[in-house]
Amino acid sequence: MPYKWKTPPAPKSASELQLWPHQSLPPKGFAAFIGATFVLIMIPLFPLIGSVVLWGVLPFLLLAVGGVWLALERSHRNAQILEVLTLSGETAHLVRHNPRGPAQEWDCNIYWAQVEMHKKDGPVPHYVTLRGEGREVEIGAFLSEEERISLYDDLLRGLAQTRG
Repeated sequence: MPYKWKTPPAPKSASELQLWPHQSLPPKGFAAFIGATFVLIMIPLFPLIGSVVLWGVLPFLLLAVGGVWLALERSHRNAQILEVLTLSGETAHLVRHNPRGPAQEWDCNIYWAQVEMHKKDGPVPHYVTLRGEGREVEIGAFLSEEERISLYDDLLRGLAQTRG
């Protein structure tokens, strides 16, 4: 599950929930994929070793491997999102750390905070939002549908337990 309670909710105590997008390709897998792509692209070049044609084809194949590397690296950088929801005392505080740009913050009195699920009206099915202090903010929009449903239940329980 790409979210976890760093400190579990308890009555009248502080708790913290961290959410992040699922990363299907870990760093070792990234290196292995690029290496395998390089080896597979080089196989057709073996018959060309020693000929002038090799030098005409090689730059394009290396460019293809470089393009795959850049695309995967950009995808990984774009997924470097971290959302931290802190429930403490009388405050609910959500911070979204974006891959580029400043962090976005939302504060609300914990007793007025509401968790809502928009089953069909949001940009994704089972869209989860927090409402309070006159604002409604999304939370966990990058999660899968099943994970958002589970998150909704966890947030309801967490707010109820923290309120005591």
